[in-house]
Amino acid sequence: MSAAIAQPALPPLSWLGIARLGLVQSSLGAVVMLASSLLNRIMVVEYATAAALPAGLVAFHYAVQLSRPKWGHGSDQGWRRTPWIIGGMAVLGLGGVLASVATTMMDGPLAPALALAVLAYALIGTGVGASGTSLLALLASRTAEARRPAAASLTWIMMILGIVISATTVGNLIDPFTPARLIEISAGLALIALLLTSLAVWRVEGASPAPEERPSTVGFGAALRGIWSDQLTRLFSIFVFVSMLAYSMQDLILEPFAGLVFGMTPGELTKLSGLQHGGVLIGMIVVGVGGHAFGGRMGLRLKKWIVGGCIASALALAGLAMAARIGPAWPLVPTVVLLGFANGVFAVAAIGSMLELAGRGGANGEFKGHEGIRMGLWGAAQAVAFGLGGFFGASVVDWGRALIGADGAAFELVFAFEGLLFLIAAAIAVQLNDRQAAGAAQSRGVLA
Repeated sequence: MSAAIAQPALPPLSWLGIARLGLVQSSLGAVVMLASSLLNRIMVVEYATAAALPAGLVAFHYAVQLSRPKWGHGSDQGWRRTPWIIGGMAVLGLGGVLASVATTMMDGPLAPALALAVLAYALIGTGVGASGTSLLALLASRTAEARRPAAASLTWIMMILGIVISATTVGNLIDPFTPARLIEISAGLALIALLLTSLAVWRVEGASPAPEERPSTVGFGAALRGIWSDQLTRLFSIFVFVSMLAYSMQDLILEPFAGLVFGMTPGELTKLSGLQHGGVLIGMIVVGVGGHAFGGRMGLRLKKWIVGGCIASALALAGLAMAARIGPAWPLVPTVVLLGFANGVFAVAAIGSMLELAGRGGANGEFKGHEGIRMGLWGAAQAVAFGLGGFFGASVVDWGRALIGADGAAFELVFAFEGLLFLIAAAIAVQLNDRQAAGAAQSRGVLA
């Protein structure tokens, strides 16, 4: 398969260039926070809607992201990714504003408000897919191999910081709540995100190749079949789905678990969540620094960081399962911090591996130049896993509580299943490492 993009001979991104692309991740996280967190709370609290409504809209925006491979292919065929990044951010910002407008309409007839909300969350999913996929493809194609673990760590830390800063700022500005204030804040946030994105990607990407230098285009179906035929890409897609399903299942149940089984107050739950996210950040930093200093080839990072993060996550979840059985006598806070740390290690190592595999092509590099569709495929697997994970975890807890009649046993079931999924993900990661090592050895034999 011929490459879809003729990459200009440009030097790898500097640390400043990587940090600039991290600002785009910050902007994406800020706008998504508005839709998935703030509007969720406002719909339920201020407008007394059923909690299933915002949860369903968030799940719908994940479903829309199944289109990520198509957006990635579009940026592959477009010879430049910058317009897709900026255009996707514009669509995302518009979706955020329309979602806020739809939220303010929920004190009236439900049908028009719901119709506008569905449109808004479709735009949010589309914008995240187009901008986020193209951003990761650009990062994969322009980042030096030795810097990819640190680049993944830096950009994801910046995304989390963007979420935290925007949540804090919006939280201070939204009180006292009025519908007009909500729309003004969402419009301002969308505009700032778009301007910051435009400045961040300015001149980062090289000039578009001349028409006579552009390769022939490849249809989406043919490109997807070619990418999926690569065993390494296919196996990594399965790994992303299984690991992210395990990663996301505890999102909606950890705080209810601590409240029901350990009797924690809302303030204590907020502190617990903060400690968990602090552990995530520390894990990300460790992988970024350690991967850059001792990374060597991709295989070492894949085997040491991803497998280690998955196994540590499984151990932490086994601890939570024991906490569900034993109750308040169990050291819950250290267990949750360990879970956050292990999740941070695994997540950033997995993103770094995405950058590595997308940047080098398939097992032997024969699909190089299709970073966008490959990133889109993995992004779609992640989106499906996130959409299913939260819903499945909460549903099993509800089912377990009703059937067993005990809170602790229901949570124990979910935590144990999550731990099992992480062990399966670790086993898949070992296979990935072995297959990539075999591919690298084959390539060295051909070159010799």
